Amino acid sequence: MSTIVIEGLCKIYGPIKALDGLDLHVEQGVVFGFLGPNGAGKTTTLRILAGLARPTTGQAWIEGLPVGPESHARRLVGYLPEEPSFYPWMRAREFLADLVGGLCGMSRREAMARADEMIVLVGLEKDADRRIGGFSRGMRQRLGLAQALMNRPPVLLLDEPVSGLDPVGRRNILNLIDELRGEATVFMSTHILSDVERICDAVGILNHGRLIALDKKENLLRRYAVPVVEVNFDAAPEMVAHWAESLRELPYVVNVQLDESAVRVTLDGSIQSSVDMQRLVLGADLLVLSYQHERPQLEDVFLQLVE
Repeated sequence: MSTIVIEGLCKIYGPIKALDGLDLHVEQGVVFGFLGPNGAGKTTTLRILAGLARPTTGQAWIEGLPVGPESHARRLVGYLPEEPSFYPWMRAREFLADLVGGLCGMSRREAMARADEMIVLVGLEKDADRRIGGFSRGMRQRLGLAQALMNRPPVLLLDEPVSGLDPVGRRNILNLIDELRGEATVFMSTHILSDVERICDAVGILNHGRLIALDKKENLLRRYAVPVVEVNFDAAPEMVAHWAESLRELPYVVNVQLDESAVRVTLDGSIQSSVDMQRLVLGADLLVLSYQHERPQLEDVFLQLVE
């Protein structure tokens, strides 16, 4: 059963076509990763699903209800924008209990209890009675997630949910999202592909407003699996960078990623490409610390599709 259904969605801003005939179904209870380069249309899609924007043409439904500013579907959704905004003079507990709880139609007692529960869930116990104006970006992100969960929504729309969080905070929020699997349908936009690979069941990749891939994560990795070679050198980074740059012109090299003295090369899948790659590494006149074939990652699939 599909909780989120999108058919023929288009959104035009003047000369810019943010969405170009988007069709998408998201099954109930999954954690869905929505990927795409900057400007692909991810945030526009989330805003339309949240009822904050109207499509130019096309339609979307949440649990069978058409989305829109006046739709009852808005009651089924918790939404975390990429950069949530708050009244800086309010305190975190006050914001959740008085403002968000009131908007959700909760009684005072229910709103206070739920606010306290959410504060613990997102790790803001020590800061619950501080003014939000003094919060860091990561703390505001946690508070934004708490408000999105206040009304126990069956659908959670998250736009870059771990943006601005330190590694510990990011891990905790990802664990929380992972635990929501089955309880809610999570539609998560992010540019951190390792996070998607870690917790998402299915993945959709958007480019120039069009869906270019949609499948379960494992199927995408299997379908677009290509040889990936990682080489670590004991050499000056500028020498490694010069050698890596020379690889980009080769017809069988799909992508080259450089991290100081480590080079990750995605090949086209031919046997000859792997043989040639070994020859090029040995002929680089650089000391090789390690050479290994890696398991393809979601990042390799993403780059192959959008580039």
